[in-house]
Amino acid sequence: MAITRRSFLGTAAATTSIGLAGGVTAPAAAANTSAPGYRLGMVTYNMGKDMERPELIKFCQKTGLSGVELRTTHAHGVEITLSPSERKAVKQEFADGGIEIAGLGSAFEFHSKDPDEVKANVEGAKVFAQLAADVGAPGIKLRPNGMFKDEETDVTCARIGKAWREVAAAAGDVGVQARMEVHGGSGSSLPANIRKMIDYADHPNALVCWNSNRTDMDENKSIAASFELLKDRIALVHITDIGVYQYPWQDLFDRLTGIDYTGYCLAEIQFNPDPERFMKYYRTLFDLYTGGYQFPQDAS
Repeated sequence: MAITRRSFLGTAAATTSIGLAGGVTAPAAAANTSAPGYRLGMVTYNMGKDMERPELIKFCQKTGLSGVELRTTHAHGVEITLSPSERKAVKQEFADGGIEIAGLGSAFEFHSKDPDEVKANVEGAKVFAQLAADVGAPGIKLRPNGMFKDEETDVTCARIGKAWREVAAAAGDVGVQARMEVHGGSGSSLPANIRKMIDYADHPNALVCWNSNRTDMDENKSIAASFELLKDRIALVHITDIGVYQYPWQDLFDRLTGIDYTGYCLAEIQFNPDPERFMKYYRTLFDLYTGGYQFPQDAS
């Protein structure tokens, strides 16, 4: 039987999935015929947490990743304690390696009922935004991180939004995006509540990190309504196990293409004992989903 391009891509996708997810069928190539404007990178949380900067840059080069979100407290050591000369060196190190710092991942959060705690997180986020500017990162990740059973949802969302506004304004002054991750338990990861926070923030630099949560889906497993709520503010996207049937990955990528998204999709995944081989499979799956699969290509 003649092998057509379609049957070949289907076979390639299935073979890739066997290596990645123990036989789960991967998607065929995406319908779009050219690679999208967004790129693949990774979050250093879990997979890269123990990699120092030279190792991390080399890992990205070998696996075809374009950028990284550097999480605070990890081995690469991009922290507010860096001196001006050290910050300049970090920026140059990534530039020389051809890897972009897609953002800095902070742990600053604004849901607490304690105004002093919220204020401390706001001030810390401002300092972190300056660090991002100094090392050449276009944004910082923030988080809402919780709601309260004994407090009206709108009250909590308003408190988070107002704190976010202050950070967004300060970060914007140094050319850095303030990206709120769709994150946390007890309702703070619900897109409808993130939309409320955006409205309370009322600032053009109050942007969103889409986090690919199960709570994005309605009862029919669709993300359409959630995406519609947040699509005008998406500045970063976190993706997880794209080789597993747990989320409508093809629909997400098609929707990102549909809004002409040009940022990063960052793999936020558990550590794998063979990280380089794993991420090469992951890169292939991403290319198949997004119509960017071609051979040969630059990554070894």
